[in-house]
Amino acid sequence: QVQLGESGGGLVQVGGSLRLSCAASGRTFSRNAMGWFRQAPGKEREFVATISWSGGSTYYADSVKGRFTISRDNAKNTVYLQMNSLKPEDTAVYTCAADSSSRFWRSSYYSSHTSYDYWGQGTQVTVSS
Repeated sequence: QVQLGESGGGLVQVGGSLRLSCAASGRTFSRNAMGWFRQAPGKEREFVATISWSGGSTYYADSVKGRFTISRDNAKNTVYLQMNSLKPEDTAVYTCAADSSSRFWRSSYYSSHTSYDYWGQGTQVTVSS
């Protein structure tokens, strides 16, 4: 059974940092794009960041660019999201996702939630002011 498990969420003050991890099990995603999305209460799911299978290409939402960094360790079948300079508007449930197929990576394609087949349960990030 394929599973994506997020960890690292929590409560942090404005300006603080958190590092989210997403560990995959049940199959390897070393040749697959992965991404992070978030959803705040009462709002639609929002794209955050995506990374190619090699880690050589990344793409971010404008709202997090320069503050968040996505990375991956294929040996550990894990993708990370380093979040710095956190703001109250970053408060949301953060969920990682993976494409089941190996495709040519395009930022426009992988910024859409419809491009992913596997999803984690999410981890809560709360930024207090």
